[in-house]
Amino acid sequence: MGNELKVFTGNANPPLAQGVCEYLKIPLGKAEVTQFNDGEIYVKICESVRGADCFVVQPTCPPVNKNLMELLLMIDALSRASAQRITAVLPYYGYARQEWKSEPRVSIAAKLIANIITRAGANRVLTIDLHATQIQSFFDIPVDHLFATPVLVEYFAREVPREFVVVAPDAGGVARARAFAKRLAASLVIIDKRREAPGKAAVMNVIGEVRGKNAIIIDDIIDTGGTVISAVEALEDNGAREIYVGCTHGVLSPPASQRIRDSHIKEVIITNTIPLGKEKAIHKIRTLSVAPLLGEAVKRTHEESSVSSLFV
Repeated sequence: MGNELKVFTGNANPPLAQGVCEYLKIPLGKAEVTQFNDGEIYVKICESVRGADCFVVQPTCPPVNKNLMELLLMIDALSRASAQRITAVLPYYGYARQEWKSEPRVSIAAKLIANIITRAGANRVLTIDLHATQIQSFFDIPVDHLFATPVLVEYFAREVPREFVVVAPDAGGVARARAFAKRLAASLVIIDKRREAPGKAAVMNVIGEVRGKNAIIIDDIIDTGGTVISAVEALEDNGAREIYVGCTHGVLSPPASQRIRDSHIKEVIITNTIPLGKEKAIHKIRTLSVAPLLGEAVKRTHEESSVSSLFV
């Protein structure tokens, strides 16, 4: 069995794990991941993994703590079953937005989670579009940081009528939007949000020409949708035509779906790093699969070949 490739999953996103296995043309690993009446989680690996190269596909998306605990127990079970190597595949890294001390006496949760995953027995991590790239340095094990950009770029290049611009909804997203615009050979527009005085409404300044053009707002996460809707309103005020939104992680906490439904957004494109529940699904939201991207990254990791060359 030496170095056999095996992929397992908990309950966070089984369809994505199944898609990865279909790409790799291997069966999904057998595991029992259940919960007792008192809330404790029980994990049992139902096949031999001795000497195997094991990958656990488990985004730590809502319910974050339950999915995180499943991941940790699966890593522990695989380690105790003598797996040769364990890679935690985190399409979405929960707690990523708590990556620095924003005020005194608060935790840096993203760093703590990195420590816990490592101590549980993971040998490496594979993730997609971290909210902050410095999270890679929180781990003392190798981290392969993937990007959903090729998946989104292919869709927008095919579906959005020219002439369009790529929009960064805030200053923090400029680098991401610039890379996206470069791939689409499009102009970059930046929305600068400023509050001129305490208690006064924020002023949204659009830097770049959008009048008469289609606009694609690019972000890594849509949570409640507040940032995106503010950007949409600013673009509309400046004469943009159709407005599209692209993001990797559709957290879509309430009232995000309602805000999107009520807005003038033409379409929101997300990926399936986080499963889209029926209660969040509306006609304006389209989901693209990152299973082939993850599958290729898993294959290259297993074969010890370059992962970064996927994005050259």
